[in-house]
Amino acid sequence: MKTLQTCIAVIMMGLILIMVLVGIASARESGHESGHESDRGAKLFAANAGGILFITGWGIANWDYGQETPSTTSEGWFGQGTDTGGADKLGHAYATYFLSHGLSHSCSKWGYSETEAPLYGSLSAFGLMGFMEVGDAFSSYGLSHEDFLMNAVGAFVGYATQRFPGVSERLDFRLEYTPSFDEPDILTDYNHMKFLAALKLGGFHRFSTGFPQYLEFHLGYYTRGYDDATAPRRYLYGGIGLNLSRIFQKRYFPRISSALRYLQVPHTDLQFRTSPL
Repeated sequence: MKTLQTCIAVIMMGLILIMVLVGIASARESGHESGHESDRGAKLFAANAGGILFITGWGIANWDYGQETPSTTSEGWFGQGTDTGGADKLGHAYATYFLSHGLSHSCSKWGYSETEAPLYGSLSAFGLMGFMEVGDAFSSYGLSHEDFLMNAVGAFVGYATQRFPGVSERLDFRLEYTPSFDEPDILTDYNHMKFLAALKLGGFHRFSTGFPQYLEFHLGYYTRGYDDATAPRRYLYGGIGLNLSRIFQKRYFPRISSALRYLQVPHTDLQFRTSPL
């Protein structure tokens, strides 16, 4: 137990160090600036602090944080016998990806450069999601190294798609969610989620005009039946859909267009799924 507690303490210290370094670096760079940009480091630090408070509150209310002695666990990846068939792993990657984009966008608004914003946003997202994983160590879930690695994947993809716009123009990572309204914790309602990557033809110069610019190809994964352990099933699927984000962008609805880069509206694509894996 002493070795386990030491490992958890080291991980926690590392995550805190990441967020502290982000705050210090931001404050140092903005120390010689004035006006709106002078407080950008403080804003980034406040965003991270607010995220920690939110995660702590939500974890205590919904995930039993603080109810157990610290522990680790190996949950597996996408196997049939895992708790969610791997949907939670993609959930971790997606959440970190989404959070990194949101924080990177905020960093840009606060005055960070096009190279700084993706870096600080992705580091902050990884730190916050890592803090969540440390919180799991003090609950019945336990700290999962698989979740931790998927957080890193989400942060890396989030950074790459922000730092290199050409990638973002061609590729989206999305969540399709059909709410059931009987699940109090929508963040873990994997039985009604699908995760997908969308390859957008409009991002390629050859297809940037005419009708093909609105087409996209999907590759996705989802699980069903794991919530009550009755006939759990895992599915891979391919799909053809319309790039709704591009359509709304062309119609001058930028906020809706931005949201649709992360959310797939149910029943707006043709899906061809495999037999249960």
